[in-house]
Amino acid sequence: MGPRRKASKIQPVGGSRGAELLVSPSEPKDYINELSHEVLCHIFRYLPMKDIICMESLSRKLREAVTLYLRVVKVVDLCAGRWWEYMPSGFTDGSFLLLLKKMPDLEQLYGLHPRYLERRRVRGYEAFSIPGVLEALQACPNLLGVETSHLELVEAIWNYMPQVHILGKFRNRNGAFPIPAENKLTIPITAKIQTLHLVGVNVPEIPCVSMLRHLYLKWVRLTKPQPFKDFLCVSLRTFVMRNCAGPTNSLKYVPLVTGLASARNLEQLELVRVPFLGGLIQHVVEDSWRSGGFRNLHTVVFGACKNALEVDLGYLIITAARRLHELRIQPSLTKDGVFSALKMAELEFPQFETLHLGYVDEFLLQCKMSHSELVKYGLADVIENPGIITDIGIKVVNEVFTNIKYLLIYNCPHLHNPHHWITDQSRWSRLVDLTLVRCHAIKLESFSQFIELLPSLEFICLDQMFREPPKGCARVGLSAGTGIGVSSALVSNQNSNNDNDNNNNNHHHNNEADVPPAPAPANNNQRQQQQQQQQHNGKPTSGALHVQKVSAWQSHIFCVKFFCLKKSRVSQTAQYCLLCVFVIPGKGKTPLRRSNNGVVSVAVSVEQTRVQAVDRSCEKSCQVTSEQIKADMKAAGETSKKTSNKGINTEDGETNARPGTYSGTVTSRTNSGTEGPSGAQTGGLGDRGRLSSHHPPTSVGCLEPRGATVNHALRRPMVQSEQEEGQPGPDIGSGSQHSEVRDEDFVPRRPLTRSHTRMSCVSLVPDRAKPRVAVRRKRMADKSTSTSDPVTEDDHVQILSLKSKNLVGITMTNCGITDLVLKECPKMMFIHATRCRVLKQLRVESAPIVNRFDYAQCKKLDMEQVLDQILRMPPERNRIIYMRPMHQIDTVALERQLFQGPYPYHIAIVHEFSNPPNIRNKVRIRSWMDTIANISQELIKYEFFPEATRTEEDIKKYPSFPWGRDIYSLEGVVDGAPYSMITDFPWLRTLRAADPNCYARYDFEDDESTTIYAPRRKGQLSADICMETIGEEISERRQSKRGVFQRVVVLFLHHCDTPGEPVDDDYI
Repeated sequence: MGPRRKASKIQPVGGSRGAELLVSPSEPKDYINELSHEVLCHIFRYLPMKDIICMESLSRKLREAVTLYLRVVKVVDLCAGRWWEYMPSGFTDGSFLLLLKKMPDLEQLYGLHPRYLERRRVRGYEAFSIPGVLEALQACPNLLGVETSHLELVEAIWNYMPQVHILGKFRNRNGAFPIPAENKLTIPITAKIQTLHLVGVNVPEIPCVSMLRHLYLKWVRLTKPQPFKDFLCVSLRTFVMRNCAGPTNSLKYVPLVTGLASARNLEQLELVRVPFLGGLIQHVVEDSWRSGGFRNLHTVVFGACKNALEVDLGYLIITAARRLHELRIQPSLTKDGVFSALKMAELEFPQFETLHLGYVDEFLLQCKMSHSELVKYGLADVIENPGIITDIGIKVVNEVFTNIKYLLIYNCPHLHNPHHWITDQSRWSRLVDLTLVRCHAIKLESFSQFIELLPSLEFICLDQMFREPPKGCARVGLSAGTGIGVSSALVSNQNSNNDNDNNNNNHHHNNEADVPPAPAPANNNQRQQQQQQQQHNGKPTSGALHVQKVSAWQSHIFCVKFFCLKKSRVSQTAQYCLLCVFVIPGKGKTPLRRSNNGVVSVAVSVEQTRVQAVDRSCEKSCQVTSEQIKADMKAAGETSKKTSNKGINTEDGETNARPGTYSGTVTSRTNSGTEGPSGAQTGGLGDRGRLSSHHPPTSVGCLEPRGATVNHALRRPMVQSEQEEGQPGPDIGSGSQHSEVRDEDFVPRRPLTRSHTRMSCVSLVPDRAKPRVAVRRKRMADKSTSTSDPVTEDDHVQILSLKSKNLVGITMTNCGITDLVLKECPKMMFIHATRCRVLKQLRVESAPIVNRFDYAQCKKLDMEQVLDQILRMPPERNRIIYMRPMHQIDTVALERQLFQGPYPYHIAIVHEFSNPPNIRNKVRIRSWMDTIANISQELIKYEFFPEATRTEEDIKKYPSFPWGRDIYSLEGVVDGAPYSMITDFPWLRTLRAADPNCYARYDFEDDESTTIYAPRRKGQLSADICMETIGEEISERRQSKRGVFQRVVVLFLHHCDTPGEPVDDDYI
């Protein structure tokens, strides 16, 4: 027989009569104490050390099991696998020694990350100190390795226990910049360590450490004059040196490069702000590649290396071609020649995937210190300029790296036409991810064409792209906002065979009109007449050469080339005009002075023959009235009165400007008192030494657009008497012959900047043969003629059209587009837009499965239009829309728009008021909104549940609240911030109120107190389980014949930015 069970005793209650019997329950059984020591020790293997130690005080049996377990344990982790945390607090030297004495067989101690250690013991004071930790470690005779992150502790282990290995990845946790003086570490030659990450540490030198495999140096100050004298790490696989304060002499980095070449297994090489000797890597590679030096590299990073040459980078790439898969190139090496040379090498890069052009380290991008401060703290003296790679270079990139998947381009202002990057040899067939940052000159239309031609593209990231032009620039003849200067023109003219000769014409803002042909020599009247006749017929002149459509500032450069090539044929007047345009101060030459005789003169007869054609172009260019001219004259009053020529007025009748042309007021003044409307006035040398002419063939000094002049009103006062302000000007035909300016003696007062030199050469009227795209602009009744004046001008329309068969998502940050159009994107799933100031509208033509929309801090977003476009999409997916408006929202109108509209979705509007932003609700909603929709789909598909509709008849049937929907609201507080939710979601109220079932999981922090709905806490993990809970509500809805929609939409409004000031948020 087995052991007898304990029986419950039945005792009478209430004396001998007691009819009632009371059953006394037996004591709870202690199953833990019945387990053997071996089983308990096996269980301890799965518990954190902190819990194991706590069990000693529970019972004698557990104390014995803990003692046995510690006696045989070989590997202990004090942080329970969480290497980023600190070890349990409360240890002292005595308690830590007592613990380790109980583990005589301990071999590997992980997680020795004390929050604080005393440097030395204090008599009579129990503390946790470095000597105490060393004593405890020495009490373990079999100890092989220790994992720690404490600088002084690891140095003490190296000095007093050199046989102990440093396990895992050593990374100090007190790194900072500027480098703290107390962070010091001396690395001995005998150090047994494989991975060493130092951040913000003072290190005398990097010695020969044979075991070292991964060395990461960030903000490390190397204090010895020759810190790499003994550097030799033959086992090294990763070497990263970023923004370190090392020697400034480039020769002292020679041992470093030679030591790296001896590491035959080196896989990752990152050099950021390392001033090694230019050409050094080339020579070291030539000497070492046959023996395997640098041949196993798969990642090469060059950033802000002051002396790095193209040959250094090229030799590394060629040597590592077989295994190379990631390359990040600093701006100074981001140029066409690097990739042209690689193309000529005819190599294959079978594993290459990632290319970063114009690479700048994150520290330099985020650091708020000035360049001088960084140099003061010991960093190398480097100033990076933007990369100068052009469309030709990018085209060659894919010819070299045919398998490239990820392309990131940062701050390359000489890229203009991405659709030219695709050729028969360069198809970018495997490109998956494209990121463009601060490439301001890329044309929006060309970019859209490029996206359409990429067969495998899935992700697009745009940061500081397609920025809007400053207000008012188009009104005064400036083409600002491109972010590029004369250097870009020089590069573009050198590469004019790939459409870079017109790189700024019809720039990505489309606010620059075509520039007329280049002028012929001024002393060739016959050729002038021929050109005038051809222009009158609308045909390009023979003197236009190949630059008929160059932008304004490129035409200046062309003038220089024309002057050099045709010097013998250009008249003295034209030569003088060119010199005036290209006066460069600071060259030691005396600037041009004013003189009494008139040097600049153009034949009046030639001018008279052109008045008719100019008059016609004038009437169609700008609207100018006598009242506007008078106002401009008043603004320029109080001037010196040297001469008094008659003013020029246009006809009183106004004509409508063509769509896309400038329709404001543009007048021009010269020092001779001549003023007139655009297209009617001819000018000589204008302000700052510019020559202004209404018709190109009359002057070689500057290419002035036909039918337009520039405004110099606020830059230089006009010489005009008060009496002349009220006098009507003569007719254009009779006044144009007197409009030549004799201002050859003008002295420039400041250097010619980009905006300055381009003013007089920007056309405001496009060629008739190529009309411009219409631009939405408000009519302006003000008379301001300077970019500094307040201007009432609508935002320049810039439309980004996306058509891609594989595109999954697009992320835009600080972009200047106004409209986003999804033409045909069958796989598009998300749209993120952050801080896009002028983004207003969304148009969805074909993007059936896009389901996530994030609009954060987009100040001018047309919320009603965007929501309408999203909700009108076919209900093929559940959709969540996240918005952070920067203005007050009319919640009543918003609810009416969404709930009353013809939208076949169940809709939820969530108002979140946390500040700083809390994303808990937003993230959790995405986890359960699909469950709500899945329940409805199951009922409609398998239970023949009625499906709701939202037709025009339904809208007319329910004209008032609740518009035929079952609308209710939920409110609560999450992390101290209130939220409210207005919705017609079915099932949600019942599920929230239900009790947890047997599937409930408590390993998550969520519950109704921290979020709107926590399905895991209630065990509602699937639609089938939820349907068991809501059976009663399903029956009620079926009986009342209230249908449900198959899909849901959540509009999540975060109101932290509502006052108009954007709140900093790491999540966006």
